[in-house]
Amino acid sequence: MRKFFLTSLAACAIVASASAQPHDHDAAPSGDKLWSQADAYFDPAEMDAARTHVQAHSGNTPFAKIMFDRAEVQLTDDKTVGVWDANAWYGGDINKIWLKTEGEYSFDTQEFEDAEVQLLWSHAISRYFDLQTGVRYDFEPKGLAHAVLGFQGLAPYWFEVDGAAYLSEKGDLTAGFETEYDLLLTNRLILQPRLSAAFSAQDIPERELGTGLTSLQAGLRLRYEIKREIAPYIGVEYHSAFGDTADRIEAAGGDPDETVFVIGLRSWF
Repeated sequence: MRKFFLTSLAACAIVASASAQPHDHDAAPSGDKLWSQADAYFDPAEMDAARTHVQAHSGNTPFAKIMFDRAEVQLTDDKTVGVWDANAWYGGDINKIWLKTEGEYSFDTQEFEDAEVQLLWSHAISRYFDLQTGVRYDFEPKGLAHAVLGFQGLAPYWFEVDGAAYLSEKGDLTAGFETEYDLLLTNRLILQPRLSAAFSAQDIPERELGTGLTSLQAGLRLRYEIKREIAPYIGVEYHSAFGDTADRIEAAGGDPDETVFVIGLRSWF
């Protein structure tokens, strides 16, 4: 009961001090904490513990989320590919641990064409952006580890952006950038334009990559939120490779430019 009383008193002191403080922005700051008035009447150590309790439960509570942003099938005239793009995070407003994974599975050859996992520490550097750093491991096409340095956040006009640079264990430097925007046609019907680009600082023949801009994907997905956590969607996306990357794909018998139709499910919990 005493702990509850002290916690309640600390909360009241915070509100009272915020209301009572002058609005003179040029005034010299006091050496005391704005919410420490109760220390004159109660044990300062107990009040400090009570204040810590209030702050921890009112602004420093950790949360968690799992998001399947894309779980889809991409269809062309001659192939069918399954694509996933998912992430999970745990933490508070300032620091989080992120787990990201994406990849592709060919239903024609019944093989994984790409598969990667990233484990990142994310730190808020502003109200809208986080700095992220950690490791990435490519399971396919060949096992390869990378160091990661990137950012993620919300740009003006509600564009979600995500970018990172990757330094592989072989010394190869690559980068990726992605942005998307939710256009609400109704409260449940949402059109999402999406753009992603990949870059390489050098030629990487074993990965069929040339220098510079290597690939670009631009698409539209129309989803219907049955409930906020579950939304099936359909869409179309254009894929294009550039420069030496396109030449290497053609030499291997592939098509550097293609349009795919997608059907999938977006979900989170």
